[in-house]
Amino acid sequence: MTHDYTASDTLFLDWRDIHRDSLALADRLESLGPFRGIVAVARGGLVPAAIVARRLRLRLVDTVCVASYEHRRQGGVEVLKPLQGDGDGWLVVDDLADSGLTARTVRTMLPKARYAVVYAKPLGRPDVDVWQVAVDQGVWLEFPWDSDAG
Repeated sequence: MTHDYTASDTLFLDWRDIHRDSLALADRLESLGPFRGIVAVARGGLVPAAIVARRLRLRLVDTVCVASYEHRRQGGVEVLKPLQGDGDGWLVVDDLADSGLTARTVRTMLPKARYAVVYAKPLGRPDVDVWQVAVDQGVWLEFPWDSDAG
């Protein structure tokens, strides 16, 4: 079952939220496998990917590293560390699909991979295969790893 969060200014997520929602995502993904391995979209996807990898018993873990946010502003996507291959048999995991820009960029690198996110906004949903939590476009998500109070 997915949770729906509607527009408010900021949704503060804590470590328990991330753990619960990432485990639920992994449970939904299990029937789509088996997967050769998992690709975390760094940095935001690192924690959810670790949780999903453990739940799905995947030990082959890699990263694709991109930068698209500067605090609350999303700019263009800069690929810092690409991956080789077409993604066949791989599962890509990220924390959030916001505008879909990161997902589209990673999909051009790994077009045959499955793409899953924990949280998805309407503009990002068409660019991912699976998401766990629907969030309104206007909601800003504050992740515990981005908070000084973490």
